[in-house]
Amino acid sequence: MIATLSLFAAALGRIESPSDAPKPNDAKWKEMDRAARSEKVEMLMVLKRDPKALEKLEKLFWEVSDPKHENYGAHLTQDEVTALIGVTEEQLKAVTDYLEKHNAEIDVGVHRDLLKVTMDVATTEAMFDVTMNRYQHQDTSASLIRTKVTPSLPSELQNHISVVDNLDGFPVIDKPIVIEIPTNVEYNSFPSEYSCGGHCPNLVTPGVLTERYKLGTPTNSQQARSTMAVSEFQGVYWSQKQLNNFNNYCKVNSTIDVQRGYNNQNRCDGYEGQMCTEALLDIEYLRAVAGDIPTTNFFSSQYSLLNWAKAIEDLPDSEIPMVNSVSYGNDEAQQSSQQYMEECNVEFQKLGVRGVSVLFASGDQGVWGREGVGRKYHPDFPGGSPYITVVGGTDFAESGVIGDEKAWNDGGGGFSDTFTIPSYQADAVAQYKKTASLPRQRYWNNNGRGYPDVAALGGVQNAYCVAVENRFAGVGGTSAACPVFAGVIAKLNEVRLAKGGKPLGFLNPWLYQNADMFNDVTLGRNGGAISSSGFPAVKGWDAATGLGTPNFELMKTRV
Repeated sequence: MIATLSLFAAALGRIESPSDAPKPNDAKWKEMDRAARSEKVEMLMVLKRDPKALEKLEKLFWEVSDPKHENYGAHLTQDEVTALIGVTEEQLKAVTDYLEKHNAEIDVGVHRDLLKVTMDVATTEAMFDVTMNRYQHQDTSASLIRTKVTPSLPSELQNHISVVDNLDGFPVIDKPIVIEIPTNVEYNSFPSEYSCGGHCPNLVTPGVLTERYKLGTPTNSQQARSTMAVSEFQGVYWSQKQLNNFNNYCKVNSTIDVQRGYNNQNRCDGYEGQMCTEALLDIEYLRAVAGDIPTTNFFSSQYSLLNWAKAIEDLPDSEIPMVNSVSYGNDEAQQSSQQYMEECNVEFQKLGVRGVSVLFASGDQGVWGREGVGRKYHPDFPGGSPYITVVGGTDFAESGVIGDEKAWNDGGGGFSDTFTIPSYQADAVAQYKKTASLPRQRYWNNNGRGYPDVAALGGVQNAYCVAVENRFAGVGGTSAACPVFAGVIAKLNEVRLAKGGKPLGFLNPWLYQNADMFNDVTLGRNGGAISSSGFPAVKGWDAATGLGTPNFELMKTRV
């Protein structure tokens, strides 16, 4: 039965949304037409959780993640997390009964607090008091069905639902930074044996990373005990044909062992091949660093942190990837609400207590973020979350010379406007504010969580060599730095597991307690569009390069 507005005449409660939420045109989304009444809309609902259960979750999250705590590494099982969250049968039934009455398709997450809900446009418009339109992204083939106004919850759901995701708001789609490989190579280019058979002169390759970060030999398939994953969204696919090209010349074994979600390899091998650059970069360099550690690719047609978290959480303990690299994000001010960010933090904690390491790229627009130059800096989300590890970007201090690094001018970093300084970085942040010449206080939040936590090469001075569109190209960004650092963590998990230990899980307490195991970066700043602005890199932690870049040889002695 098709619902009509009269079915939802009861009182509606507006879902919290900031007044400065991005408008469609701000994110290059063009309104096309009214969505057809029979078209399907997929949303994700977060059930309200018991505050006491969330307090216990956070307490356990910190305990199992802190090497100094007696419960370090005592990760929970999937079933234990479900029991801890404690969604009651009555609460769940109240929501599902109401939705099923209106012909909704419901996929209940394993922890019973996330519901993927699909229903037609007509029912959606009536239930949430909105008009659903179709939008087309001006620079890509991506399209979405969205409402321009903040949805309202029907009274029957107001006591049970915290957040409804994917009805409003428009994801920011950033094209990867792609440069043509130069034909004239400077005299101080990298050693020729690192050039992937001459296809990648003066570019960062597996050989360059191995030397700089002391990676040693890659893990082979017989040794592999740990697991890792990358995630892609919005029509970004991967192709084994392109990976084979990289493998053939760069002498690695980049591949995906498990695909979860759709993958259209033909797009990568045809005229839209550049759309696949992000995924190919992630896979090629995660595997180049970590070797044959089994790798999963998660794909979702739309960028949604809650959808992403549900996909991982729903996997049994034997299949959940221990390390997850994600190269996507938006500004904090571009999120639908603070409540939405808080709910994402709960999902990060649920993954952390299961021993999962979550790493996100810090962004590629310097301190100004995706909103651009304004009266203040624009911190990233989830970069500002205290419950994940954020990876920033560097360049070599001297082009073509494998050695000291400097902050990449466009690497994301700064201080959250929403979340306060977590205890694990309090001393490091305080020291930074004492020793660094910082931007004027009006640009940033002195009480905010500082990010990134760590860094790796990401700039375009010596870009990464990536096989894409049946050729090689130079690609830059923290989208490169994040999978590289994630690969290092996957290798460290191998060391721990070989000794009978547990995976590292949430990394930050361990990282900050071992700040001396990094290559400290003391040059440059991340001013982005205004190079003289931003935060400087200094000795110790800083808001441009975090604790520094990895030294695997030293890091493996600390696990």
